[in-house]
Parts: sequence; C-alpha cells; structure tokens
Amino acid sequence: MATPLSPQSGPSPSPLKTIAVVGLGTMGTGITEVLAKAGREVIGIDLSEAQTAKALAAVEAATARAVERGRLTEEERAGALGRVRTATDLAAAADADLVIEVAPESYEIKQQIFRALDGIVRPETILATGTNALSVTRLAADSARPERVLGLHFFNPAPAMKLVEVVSSVLTAPQAVAAVTDLAIELGKEPVAVGDRPGFVADGLLFGYLNQAAAMYEAKYASREDIDAAMRLGCGLPMGPLALLDLIGIDTARTVLEAMYAESRDRLHAPAPILKQLSEAGLTGRKSGRGFYTYEAPGSSAVVPDALTPAADGALAPGREVRSVGVAGSGTMASGIAEVFAKAGYDVVLAARSEEKAQAAKARIGTSLTRSVDKGRLTAEAAAQILERITPAGSYDAFAEVDLAVEAIAEDLEIKRQLFATLDKVCKPGAVLATTTSSLPVVACARATSRPQDVIGMHFFNPAPAMKLVEVVRTVLTADDVHATVREVCGRIRKHPVDCGDRAGFIVNALLFPYLNNAIKMVQEHYASLDDIDAAMKLGGGYPMGPFELLDVVGLDVSLAIEKVLHREFREPGLAPAPLLEHLVAAGCLGRKTGRGFREYARR
Repeated sequence: MATPLSPQSGPSPSPLKTIAVVGLGTMGTGITEVLAKAGREVIGIDLSEAQTAKALAAVEAATARAVERGRLTEEERAGALGRVRTATDLAAAADADLVIEVAPESYEIKQQIFRALDGIVRPETILATGTNALSVTRLAADSARPERVLGLHFFNPAPAMKLVEVVSSVLTAPQAVAAVTDLAIELGKEPVAVGDRPGFVADGLLFGYLNQAAAMYEAKYASREDIDAAMRLGCGLPMGPLALLDLIGIDTARTVLEAMYAESRDRLHAPAPILKQLSEAGLTGRKSGRGFYTYEAPGSSAVVPDALTPAADGALAPGREVRSVGVAGSGTMASGIAEVFAKAGYDVVLAARSEEKAQAAKARIGTSLTRSVDKGRLTAEAAAQILERITPAGSYDAFAEVDLAVEAIAEDLEIKRQLFATLDKVCKPGAVLATTTSSLPVVACARATSRPQDVIGMHFFNPAPAMKLVEVVRTVLTADDVHATVREVCGRIRKHPVDCGDRAGFIVNALLFPYLNNAIKMVQEHYASLDDIDAAMKLGGGYPMGPFELLDVVGLDVSLAIEKVLHREFREPGLAPAPLLEHLVAAGCLGRKTGRGFREYARR
C-alpha cells in the first residue's frame, strides 16, 4: 500500500489555472460557473452531449442574470464564457492542473473515472472527488498516485454557498491540500479542512437530522407541512427537512446515510424505510417531480397540492370563546407570552408567586414595548394601551374568570403538577389550561387536574414576541374543542400552530437536540474544531447559528436536561448525552449565562 508523502517529497502542483469538471449535472454546472467567473480555464466534461449543452446554456443564463443584477459587467461575462469549453471524452482533461469529479455517488463510476484519468493527466495533476458520502481513501488507494487524490466538497447551489470542505485521506500530500485550499479562498469560498469519514462535517450532522425527520413523518407523528414549518419557524432554517430531502434527492440522501451507517453502526443513521420506498418507486424528489411533496414538473421547485395536502378550511370542531387570558410565571417566557396576548387585544392577568414578581414582569413588558416604540414598530399610544390590558397579580386566584390559562413556570414536572392542581381549583369550568413545557409530558400535567380533557400544550419559542411558531400538543385525553380553541387563538395572536402528539421533544427539540449532541461528539472525537463545525453549518447548511453558538445561548444545563429526556423516552443509544456535555455541566460551564460554555464570554 502506498504511504503518505512527506512535505518534501509530495507533488509541487503548478498554479491551478486550468481545471476540468467531470460530470455536468447541477453541481458540476455550478462549479463550472464559479471557476469561470474567477478567471480559470474550465473544461466541462460529460458523456452526454445533451448534458454538456444544457450545462453551457445554464452558465450562459446564470451569467446573464448576474449582469442584470449588476454583479458582472458584459465584458466580464464574455470573458467568463470564453473560458469555458465542453467535451464528451475524459481525454479533454489532459492539460488540466486540477480535475474535479462530480459524477453520481457510486464507487464503480468514480473508480472508472479515476483509473481513466491516471492514464490521461500529468503526474502532478491533482484529482479531487466531490463525493459527500463515499470514502476518499478508498478512491485514492485505487489510483496510481494516491498522494494527489483528495476530496473537494462544494455545496448546492455552488455559486451561492460559501463552504467548501477540503477532505484529506491518510494518503494525501500536504501540497495538494494547500493548493486546493488556496484555490477555494481565491474563489471567495470558506475552506474547512476535514478528515475522511462519511458526510464529513456538514452532511455528517445534516443527514442524521434529515433521517430523523423522515422517520418522524413515516411514524405519522406530524404532517410533512408541520414538520417543515416547525423547523423553519422554530429554528430559523431556510428550508424544512422534508423539502430539503426533496431538493437533495431522496436517493442521494439514502446513499449518504447508508455510508454513514456502515461506519457508525448508529441506528440513527440507518436510512428510514420511507427513503428506500420512495427512491425505489422513482419518487426521488424535485428532480422526478415527486418525493415527500408533489411538484409542478420534474426539476421544478413549485409545490402543487396532492392527496396529502391539508384542506384549507382545516375542518376542526368549533372552539371555545376566549376573551381573557391568564399567564402564570414571571420569567422571560411568561412576560413575552403575556405581551403577545395583550398585543392581540386580549385582557391578560399576569400572575406570579408574589405581587412584586408580577409587577417586575409587567415592567419588563413595558421595557420591551418601549423598544418597539423607539424602533417605530408601535406608537406610544398603542404601547400604553397594550400595557393597560395587563393586570399583575400575586396569586393564581386572579385566574378565576380567565378563559385560557397558560403556564410558563420552571421546567420541573412536580412544580408544574402542583400549579395545575391549583389551576383546577381556581379556574372556572370550561377554561382551557395550557402548559408551555418544551420537554415534559403534557398528560402528566393534565392528570394533576380533575379535567384532563381541558389540558393541552402550547409550546412557544423564545423570544415569544418575535418567534412565530407554537407547537400545539394534544394528549390522548385532550378534547377536540380544546384543540380547536388553541388553534383559533394562535391565529388571532399571529402565530403559526403545528400539531404534534405528547412525546418528548415534540417536533423541534426532538430533531434539534440530537443534531446538537452529534456536533458535540465530533469535537469530543477530535474530528473537527468548534469553529470549523459552526462555520460548516452556517455556510454549508444555511443555519443562522452554529451548533456551539446555539448550545451556549440555550444553556448547557438546559440542553443536557432535554437530551436526557429524549434518551429516556426513546431508549436509543445514539441519543445518550455526549460525555463532554455532561462534564462541562458538572464543571459549572453552562454557556453565556455563566461566562463560559464551549467558549468563553466577557463578564457583563
């Protein structure tokens, strides 16, 4: 077997001026556009003449749009197009300094390409595979010069996405890595150096999450629309997981997951059966016109209604009338929820364990409203009217006449059960009783009352005034009209409700926290750094925050508690909290609130 070269004995690649792109599908076409606009001579190679013509037309159209938007001049466009030529024979790559292979995810296909290139390109030419699932080491070992083979993983769409993962095998020469890293920087990309394992950083975290979303849908826990809306609105993601699977290609996702499972043997990476069923039926997503959703035509992004699309009228039972709302609690979430209801025109009783705490919570709302006035979002008169609708109280007896009571106290089941027993005594018959828990069983709160049919979950997201999502959690005992009431109320307070059953994590946390836990495991295993993982997910996945930024904001103690709840509920070994998380919590490193978590923060 070949051995890795030392820095002195590796290839000394010439500047990467001429680059061949093998495979002119969507990704290959996008990479061709990026390279040409950056001044490189590009040879686009595909076995299909029709595909080469299609790729060239796509580059022409993309650069024309760039001119219209002022991002390129006509002269720059003409120069870029003049640097692109196409071919249907690998022999056209003979003069390339770098070959980027983006053929289908098949060892057989990729190995055929690399073997053929061995007899075509110069000895110093670097060979890069665009795989995100297959072993770069295995492809390199099968090459005549394994030291020049590496991975160069762009993200779709390549012209827009900033991340490029530069993947080294144990055989890769450092000079080859340095050359393509410099190229990525010159292309305006952010290169992240990673080792050779399925999925690398971004897809290694992303596909586990996508797989769990597919399994959640397959189990009929929530509709495809609600799963996708929950992750977009609850986490700020650009796309929901099922829509993203359709965009990536369900067959591609299945291939990536199979490779991940082969290495990890983690059942969370074993492809959900629905992925096999859809891909074998030819329902591979947008490219086929149908996957989890149905599209206007193959390749179209326009979703059209199908048999699974929810009816516009919703067909819910009539709800109960809600004119006044009680909010129990005095923390950030309670005051935010009270503000939301008051803004929507409800009379709100904000009750806490003491009059002082309730007054302080109302004062916090006043400060929030003043900020909105300062930013021009509210008039001073409107802010005063909103605040006037909120009545602070030092006893839950003040909930005697409310139509909806919303509990937003500490995430402790015994404390919540005690409060629900109190609400059962003080609230009038027919009042809806809601808990905002994010991880505890709603039915346990319901059973603390003599009217479990009136109890439901309303999981708001923080900060409540800004976040649009509410997870509406029905127990097996919740009455239909109670569910209908909460859905109607969500509409009036301008929140988007998603329905889910009463199980740990509901939708968002059940998908979010295993992803966060897997990110911790990557650091724990010394596969990648905090900064590289955060950058990979923001630049490659479109996440608003990297996983470690988010963990430090949420609080490591809160995150650990949720991980433990998920692990207890599902008994899945892969959901066990990462030991590194447990160690940090034990050391009192809880994130921003303590000044130190995964990173250190300046004390306020």
